[in-house]
Amino acid sequence: MAKVRTRFAPSPTGRMHVGNLRTALYAYLITRHAGGDFLLRIEDTDQNREVEGAVDIINRTLAATGLEHDEGPDKDGGVGPYVQSERVKSGLYMEYAKKLVEKGEAYYCFCTPERLDSLRQKVEGTDKEITVYDKHCLHLSKEEVEANLAAGMPFVIRQNNPTEGTTTFHDDIYGDITVDNSELDDMILIKSDGFPTYNFANVVDDHLMGITHVVRGNEYLSSSPKYNRLYEAFGWEVPEYIHCPLITDEDHKKLSKRSGHSSFEDLLEQGFLSEAIVNFVALLGWSPEDNQEIMSLDELIQKFDYHHINKSPAVFDYGKLKWMNSEYIKKMDFEKFYEMAEPYIKAVVTKPYDLKKIAKMVQTRIEVFPDIAGHIDFFEELPDYDISMYTHKKMKTTPEISLEVLTELLPILEATDDYSNDALYELIKGYVEKKGCKNGQALWPIRTAVSGKQMTPGGATELMEVLGKEESLARIRKGIEKLSNN
Repeated sequence: MAKVRTRFAPSPTGRMHVGNLRTALYAYLITRHAGGDFLLRIEDTDQNREVEGAVDIINRTLAATGLEHDEGPDKDGGVGPYVQSERVKSGLYMEYAKKLVEKGEAYYCFCTPERLDSLRQKVEGTDKEITVYDKHCLHLSKEEVEANLAAGMPFVIRQNNPTEGTTTFHDDIYGDITVDNSELDDMILIKSDGFPTYNFANVVDDHLMGITHVVRGNEYLSSSPKYNRLYEAFGWEVPEYIHCPLITDEDHKKLSKRSGHSSFEDLLEQGFLSEAIVNFVALLGWSPEDNQEIMSLDELIQKFDYHHINKSPAVFDYGKLKWMNSEYIKKMDFEKFYEMAEPYIKAVVTKPYDLKKIAKMVQTRIEVFPDIAGHIDFFEELPDYDISMYTHKKMKTTPEISLEVLTELLPILEATDDYSNDALYELIKGYVEKKGCKNGQALWPIRTAVSGKQMTPGGATELMEVLGKEESLARIRKGIEKLSNN
């Protein structure tokens, strides 16, 4: 068997969409699982859509996700250049297009934009219009074609597809698919600016680069018969096709930029870890036989079998991604976690508290890094709160009981200077034993008083350790005042 070679061939048009990242990931996993080669090719033939800096975004995304390529613009494997605009300069695509013209598999088209507009047809049942070319220029004589070229008339080169019979192609996910040749429009291979179309350049480059498996979204299924006819016209071997299912939002609509989380960089900015994103994206249309959900890139390489990719659309479940991210955060080395969490903590807490202690409290409680703010804002300033928070049925606490507990504990807490978590806990434990109440009946009122919040990242004594004696006592006195004025 030939060595497996896959490619990721993005267009430099902006941030990397989740669907493109999945294509890159699946191509990478197929190659690595089989011990093959993963190529990066930049498809910049549509100059009008190119965004400045987009190639840097592509490289940055691949580096951040660990999808290292074996060949590409920066790693020549002998089949370059790996940037299509550079390949255009060599005349490569025009050369292959002319070979098809000589075989009768393609032809020059000199039709004006006005004539093409006259061919526009409404798509039945929709508001869309398409141009179905009528093969007008196919019937030009060789002499007419040469005269037009000599006169410098603008032209495109079109594929000459049959109008009768059927074309069948095989996809590893969808099986054999047969289409009527009447549906195969004569697509443009070379545009009037001399650049190849995406469809033509793909076929030529995939063949010349020895690509064995082509991974792409299922929106390209309808174009595959045309690709097959090109391969057959050249006498080239057709690669294996792997068309991935559509990715939808939770309303089952195509995932769009309006969702706010359609690109890799969107997700990074929202506080997701690249490892969690990769893990989540891998499961958008595929799952391992053992249904394991949390997997490192190495585990994905080991388990990935593209034959198990689903046909049905994959739903981008934002809630599941957040859960998955929280699992990765919990398992992070603390120093690495603190390095990433510190800016989020400092954005909220400006007082000279031990930020590492705060970070340890929140590491197991957040789903994404921006969640940190809502967990720790009370450290900076005690929020105004309602005394109903002192009521906890399970702890059997009420505002009246809380006032009694805080009033009795205040002098005990004032008398100690050791505000370490363990020392404070032992102090309160001694009070509880003496009073004959439950731990919660003392700890709940204290935690409420020092935080002013229903939920906190740490227990009462952990919070007091960070706040220190002066601030803790000030907040407890404030709690006593609130409860007394009720």
